[in-house]
Amino acid sequence: MISKNRISQIRKLHAKKFRDESKLFLVEGYKSVEMLCGSDFEVEEIFATEAALHDNDWLQRFSPTLITPDEMSRISTMQTPPELLAIAQQKANLPDIPTDQRVLVLDHISDPGNLGTIIRTADWFDIQHIVCSPDCVELYNPKVIQATMGSFTHIHVHKRSLPEFLQQESGRRRILGTFLNGTDIRTLEFRPSDIVVIGNESNGISDEVAEVVTNRITIPSAAQCRETAESLNAAIAAALVMFAWR
Repeated sequence: MISKNRISQIRKLHAKKFRDESKLFLVEGYKSVEMLCGSDFEVEEIFATEAALHDNDWLQRFSPTLITPDEMSRISTMQTPPELLAIAQQKANLPDIPTDQRVLVLDHISDPGNLGTIIRTADWFDIQHIVCSPDCVELYNPKVIQATMGSFTHIHVHKRSLPEFLQQESGRRRILGTFLNGTDIRTLEFRPSDIVVIGNESNGISDEVAEVVTNRITIPSAAQCRETAESLNAAIAAALVMFAWR
């Protein structure tokens, strides 16, 4: 069982204000909670229904709190409540960004589903560092965490002033930015030390970031002789570039 007061405390974590204040966040669903428990994140508490305990022997090592499906629906952010929900501590310190590894930079990605999908895709392609502009959607937004399907436990997501960060890096590595016009990614010889910038869903890469880009790249459309979509979804564009990059 879980008290009404505890339910109220957990529900506060649905809001960014309280996640920022408490430095805690929610992780929901079998796969994500299991990956969380195998990571270096600090797990505060796990809540599980009877069905979850029956199906997952590994949970016993974490002494989960047993709750009813109705109680789970009251603390969950999901329309269809999960069988497992965990509360974890946000990471205070991240490792330095290496100068010899691929770095993906995100300029004002505002959709939680896009950010989560990009993190999941970066995990698939073993791109371990993502740098987000301060106006990107928050990593610990529940919709972002859900969309990563647990990959948030593998990827280091930094928040930096992009012009400042890219200026520092521009002397020692190429900075590739995605634009409607540029070098076709199928013909570009990518380097492991490259930085790739993906822009906002509606407006692309901002002017101040574009000034620091050293190489403009593009994903060519196959529909050259007819009117076509204005642009690609940011997560799809990121996936195609990461595939070419690897």
